Amino acid sequence: MSSPLIVLPRPQTAKPEDTQSISAPSEAAFVATFGNLLPPASYLRTQNGTAAYYELPPSSPPPTDGTTPISRVLFVHGVQTSAIGLQPVASALSSRFPHAQCVLFDQWGHGLTDTPLAAHDAGLFHALIEALMGHLGWEDAHLVGYSFGAATTASFAAAKPERVSSMVLVAPAGFIRKAQFDELQRSYLRGGEGLEEPAKAWVLEFLEGGELVVPSDWKERVGRGEVVAEAVRDWQMKNHEGHAASVVGIFRDGGVMDTDAEFAKAAKTGRKYLCILGELDDLSSVQDLHNVGMQNVAVIPQVGHGVVREKVPEVARLIEDFWNKLS
Repeated sequence: MSSPLIVLPRPQTAKPEDTQSISAPSEAAFVATFGNLLPPASYLRTQNGTAAYYELPPSSPPPTDGTTPISRVLFVHGVQTSAIGLQPVASALSSRFPHAQCVLFDQWGHGLTDTPLAAHDAGLFHALIEALMGHLGWEDAHLVGYSFGAATTASFAAAKPERVSSMVLVAPAGFIRKAQFDELQRSYLRGGEGLEEPAKAWVLEFLEGGELVVPSDWKERVGRGEVVAEAVRDWQMKNHEGHAASVVGIFRDGGVMDTDAEFAKAAKTGRKYLCILGELDDLSSVQDLHNVGMQNVAVIPQVGHGVVREKVPEVARLIEDFWNKLS
């Protein structure tokens, strides 16, 4: 059964004094479906709702030779697939950097995190990152963002560069152009009476590249420890009452379109960065990144937007090399 239609406020809507939220599903329900790939969830309560996060603690004590290794890493996932989608690369990096505390979290409306009944603009997601870092006692961290999470990481670095030690932007969203859409599609982005149901259907189809198709062998693959992103997306649509509304809100207002200025500002902060693209990804290109002043771009051949899951060893190796140069 699909979730009921929920329409979130827009940025121009007056913000209520007390933000209500739609509760996320239980951890038990998620684990029953996808197993224990992620560590047990911890929860952070904020004024916007409750968010789930997952810690991969250091496996070795800090070195005593005076070096400053990578010690705090925050993984910022994209729209639709929750924190579990970054678990493979986070696990690979955690093993390569045993001194590091690696933390993943579910963004608003994803996984085990609530959907605030508030505009899903960049500021809402920046506030969650800041709240989580404060809760962890982190003044700064190395951020690894994927897709929408990469756009959020870039805009967060632009707004709060002192909180960002370095950033890795994998397959960044942010370069979709509103101008590429026809008038009917732009009306879906604006929203309004009579448009919300078809807008939801259009956004989900656009992001999926068609109808969502869950592989028939997904249970067997999950049983082998794989992350099957399509199954995660399907589970959220069926079990997280606020998920679809968050997805539509992010697509409309979260920073996945025409955010070149934020990337350019992030590039000028002086924070070290690495961009990783799949050669076949049509969401962003080397030229897009060069146009905003980001020159440190690595391209992984023969893979598209799913590079972060489909080429885990290659992505992890690029990040490892980048981090080793920092420390």
